Amino acid sequence: MFVAAANLRPTIAAVSPLVDRIRTDLDLTATAVALLTTIPTLAMGLCAPLAAVAGRCLGLQRGVLLGLAVITLATAARVAGTSTWLQLSCAAVVGGGIAIAQTLLPAVVKTRFADRAALATGVYTAGLGAGGAVAAGVSAPLADFLGSWPGAPASWSLLALAGTAVWTASRRSLALSDVTGPAGPATRGLPWRSAVAWRVTVLSAANSALYYCELAWIVPLLRESGAGGGGLLTVMIGIQVVAMPAVPAMLGERRDRRVGLALTTTLTAVGFAGLSLAPATATWLWIAALGVGHGGLFTLVLTLVLTLPVVLSRDAAQAGRISAMAFFFGYGCAALAPVLVGALRDTTGDFRLAFGALTVVTALPLIPVTRLSRGMLMPAGGPRPHDES
Repeated sequence: MFVAAANLRPTIAAVSPLVDRIRTDLDLTATAVALLTTIPTLAMGLCAPLAAVAGRCLGLQRGVLLGLAVITLATAARVAGTSTWLQLSCAAVVGGGIAIAQTLLPAVVKTRFADRAALATGVYTAGLGAGGAVAAGVSAPLADFLGSWPGAPASWSLLALAGTAVWTASRRSLALSDVTGPAGPATRGLPWRSAVAWRVTVLSAANSALYYCELAWIVPLLRESGAGGGGLLTVMIGIQVVAMPAVPAMLGERRDRRVGLALTTTLTAVGFAGLSLAPATATWLWIAALGVGHGGLFTLVLTLVLTLPVVLSRDAAQAGRISAMAFFFGYGCAALAPVLVGALRDTTGDFRLAFGALTVVTALPLIPVTRLSRGMLMPAGGPRPHDES
């Protein structure tokens, strides 16, 4: 789980530290350069339902392996040149590979880790954060060393290749070779009438929108304000990696998750508001607030997105369908956020209004959460809720 998750974010996280070079080389506006983040995110949403086909035809083991292989090849292809269309096309294919791998992982949890869903989710989340943090911190120095900015994101294909090898080697321990994926949307359709499925989808959309806007625009904002650069993004993601398991643990295993969601949402909103109003003042405070706040919020929301389908579903197939819907619409909506931030930056000349809007978006996850029952928000081992339709 950790190895697979660690390869789902580096190619996207590598863009932000290189955004100034990319804009100069390709002569792009802020809106246009945001497409390098938006297109893979959109592909992750559009391709999520197709992951069920891969899981059904190839099985869970080979389905996730296919996703990692696609990520490896498309990431490596970015070294071929500085053509805008080449870079955007590679980004789209990478997003498709990510969609296949991450949409099948909840079915892996349901099949092999149903009694340890929280632990499996924590391992998965840590992998996501670690992969993104390393890519954000290393990509700019790597581009300097290679003398080529396309070579930096392309180099993450080596990590994906290693991940592919490790996943292949884990075939016996996971014992997934004979386990097929969910029948999924291709045969039975997404759960359009499930109220819980829609609430999970809204949570996924808001959480993803904040995450990808952080990856895409915090470094440009800090550089424009003279407050720093890629190093601070690495620090923020590093804090998030620590906060992802630490904050939920501090909140307690049996406590209603709505308390934790309210606290982490508030802290995350403070971070975005600070960067909007005074990015060069108390910068470390805003970075720390986003690190601790969104790190904890990310885990709490992702735990709901990954474990609610597991808890509510009767089997791996139903879990996969709910997760596919969350990823399909969640990433589709989240893909628009970096472009909107870029458009606001081009229109207003700074990031004040854009990050003010992100402060508002931060509060959105609380709306669907209030409509979920307390039992649904309790950790594993609590009351078993029933889906709504």
